[in-house]
Amino acid sequence: MRIELYKDRRAAALLPRPRERERAVQFLLSREREKVAEGRMRVVGKNWMKHRVRGSRLKQNDAAADGTAVCLPSARCLMPRAPRLASAFTLVEVIVVMALLILIVTALMTVFSNTQRAFRSSITQSDILENGRATMELMAADLRGMTPSYGLSIGTNNALTNGFAYYPLNFFATNNFVNYEPLIQPLVGSDNNVQRTNLLDYFFILGRQNTEWIGVGYVVNTYTVPSSSLYPLYRFYAQTNIEANPAGLFNTFQTEINFGQWTNMSHLMDGVVGLTVRAYNTNGVWLTNGYNFRQTNVVRNTWFTPPYPPGPGGEVGFTFYSNAVPASVQIELATLEDRTLQRAESLGVSQTNAYYAPNNLAQWSYLTNRANAVHIFRQRVSIPLVDPSAYQ
Repeated sequence: MRIELYKDRRAAALLPRPRERERAVQFLLSREREKVAEGRMRVVGKNWMKHRVRGSRLKQNDAAADGTAVCLPSARCLMPRAPRLASAFTLVEVIVVMALLILIVTALMTVFSNTQRAFRSSITQSDILENGRATMELMAADLRGMTPSYGLSIGTNNALTNGFAYYPLNFFATNNFVNYEPLIQPLVGSDNNVQRTNLLDYFFILGRQNTEWIGVGYVVNTYTVPSSSLYPLYRFYAQTNIEANPAGLFNTFQTEINFGQWTNMSHLMDGVVGLTVRAYNTNGVWLTNGYNFRQTNVVRNTWFTPPYPPGPGGEVGFTFYSNAVPASVQIELATLEDRTLQRAESLGVSQTNAYYAPNNLAQWSYLTNRANAVHIFRQRVSIPLVDPSAYQ
């Protein structure tokens, strides 16, 4: 078979025998060298050693004399594959990648932390609103059931003797003043150093249901050292026959407070730093009997006590008996957020009482600077069974 008949390497590769294919490639290589010498073919690479043509391997001496590889303009270049080097990252590349990963993880952790904080805050707000509203609704329901006892009328004299009643009391409120100091908190962002004074009152309500007298009272325990909770709110409930003297209900309430019988009451919630009640007459005027420079008409069958703490910031105590009940009552409830309350409880009780500043300076200082963690609920409740003759 004549090798000259094969015009290019592709045709030579179609030869059936390996020996004939090698001879054809040798012939074509010699022609390519001549064309390179004449300038009709360009050199495209050096150090060409081996090449495969459809299963045929050329030896090292098949290359050009100077070690170059050549190819026709229309043919595929006979370039050898470069040896594959082992790939790896440099130390600088690894450090850059690690720095970028640290930045990404830090950003993700910040976003996650902010999301968790917002989620916990929303849950706390929801719990505080739910507990506060439930407590306010319970108090409002008890106040609407307030009933005049129409007991002995003693004008404007005090119906209490040594803190106990001998005559039926319709409505009673006074301040927590035994081993207790009001929590004063500066308001953040206020001018002239405005402060909020969180006062605590405890009050008693007399009601009637069918043939029974019902006594309900609310008090925040600041009289004894708390064992596990701070500023706990309790609800007293008792009832007696309509033929009995309802003054005994108030005396029972007062006794349980004085002797710390808190297990006989219902524990409603913790963290109540403020609880005040105000009585209003039929014209919507705050009844103070002239204390705090707020002159009001004297109501028969009532008794008022000076504000505590003394001065314009205190709340007036009062007692209603016989046919006198207020036309409306305003309740104000101030509660701490759960996280703030837990933090304050973790500070513990240093001496005898947690609610007196000199006895627990750490806890007191912490709560003083947490005015933004106090949530306030306020509601005015109308008393349906008010007797207008008491205001004439």
